[in-house]
Amino acid sequence: MSDLPTHIAAQAAEDFSKARGKALLSRIQHFLNADKDKLLSFHDVKEILKPKHETYRGMMTVPLDLIVGSEGRYRDFNKYFLPKANYLRSRWERVDAAHLKDISLPAIQLYEIGGVYFVRDGNHRVSVARSQGVTEIDAEVTRLSSEIAIAPGMTTEDLRKAVIAYEKDIFYDNTNFGWLTGCATLDFSAPGRYDVVYNHILVHRYYLNERAEKEVIFADALVSWFDKVYRPIIDIIENERIHLRFPGRTASDLYVWIVKHWDYLKKKYGVHYPIADAARDYAEKYGNGAPNLLAVLVDAVRSRLRGTRR
Repeated sequence: MSDLPTHIAAQAAEDFSKARGKALLSRIQHFLNADKDKLLSFHDVKEILKPKHETYRGMMTVPLDLIVGSEGRYRDFNKYFLPKANYLRSRWERVDAAHLKDISLPAIQLYEIGGVYFVRDGNHRVSVARSQGVTEIDAEVTRLSSEIAIAPGMTTEDLRKAVIAYEKDIFYDNTNFGWLTGCATLDFSAPGRYDVVYNHILVHRYYLNERAEKEVIFADALVSWFDKVYRPIIDIIENERIHLRFPGRTASDLYVWIVKHWDYLKKKYGVHYPIADAARDYAEKYGNGAPNLLAVLVDAVRSRLRGTRR
């Protein structure tokens, strides 16, 4: 910065200090929910959305408030692209000085997915532009396909829930699951598990057809799987309070894990190994110990309330 006019260097230093102060204030404001202050990680978003196609879009002007994350520097800036550490000062001030001197810098590089953008190259330029009140920036954009829209302000957890909801809608629509079973609570805490359930139904159908005189259609196989496989396992989970050992997980999550564990135990001890024993063994091996008394009481009250609504 020594080659800069004194007033430009001083202004850039003051601008960085103001940006750092705002970053600290934002961190305090989001103390109870730190995720609300975080810049999204492009890698994490890709892992959740699993885009299948990539298209080069070329140069365009992008609204700065639609840039919500970064490929490699998401820990260095908060969700407003305010600098979170003092070691960013030198480079940040050089970019700010160029802005103050009205020097054009190269266009930044962005990924676009779900209607928002992630920085490939140019994090400091985005940070300075936002701090200076700029609303748009020139960028070279590569687009990744996604059927899930991302809204500015979403956290990674918000996005995960949106994907799960999308997958549930697709599964219910494509299989008529709700209409056939009357069940609206096939819910999961992570994406990708509706595909697992769909494969379980297909396997169940295969075994039904091995013993059937005429082909069992998918809808009948689904109902049979729900009544003879899924529902009995869920009853075991709920009656033995196994779900209370896995906070934040659903009974359907446990169904998937217990079935996988059951397959392992059947290979080890024989095909007649009881599913109830498999469920108990899974809970003992991987659960959080015995459920606490308060959790049991809350669960009992909820069960009673569900019973009175029927």
